[in-house]
Amino acid sequence: MTEEIKAIKVRPLPKTETRKHIIIVRVMHNFGVLTRITSLFAGRGYNIESLTVGKTHEPNVARITIVVEGNERVVEQIIKQLRKLIETLRVRDITDVPHIERELVLIKVHAGEDKARDEIMRLVSIFRAKVVDVSTDTYTIEITGTSDKIEAFINLLRPFGIKDIARTGVLALTRESAKEGLQEHKIE
Repeated sequence: MTEEIKAIKVRPLPKTETRKHIIIVRVMHNFGVLTRITSLFAGRGYNIESLTVGKTHEPNVARITIVVEGNERVVEQIIKQLRKLIETLRVRDITDVPHIERELVLIKVHAGEDKARDEIMRLVSIFRAKVVDVSTDTYTIEITGTSDKIEAFINLLRPFGIKDIARTGVLALTRESAKEGLQEHKIE
């Protein structure tokens, strides 16, 4: 008995279909560079979903992680504009390559009743979160994970009454195994 194996051809997304993109930019850590980058987005009507900035292991180099919702054409245009900035060293869209993505969130939630406290602690355990502060009527919870995990946790806490939320924004690194498939735009 022979079985016929058919190859499944994966259809690339149309250039007009929107989705979340993660763009990594390495820049010279100069005064005003972040302002120039955010102005570039604002001036063209692009909305930044998430933005994180930090020093790198390289002297005077900052790493910026930008999450933007858009189609392929919009993202290509964003990358072209970022490349034009004099401080830009490298631009990478890591959306389609294997990567590790994390976000840190602090959530202050009402927890006045014993029943509510028990249920919140059950959710904390399930999501591998951590209670970092307790008062007579609130818990402050720390959670890290993907944006999807964070959103699911927040949605489950909403019925208890969320008092405040602080989010870091998305951080992302490519996996070493992904180096071959990385779409990189290096500035020479």
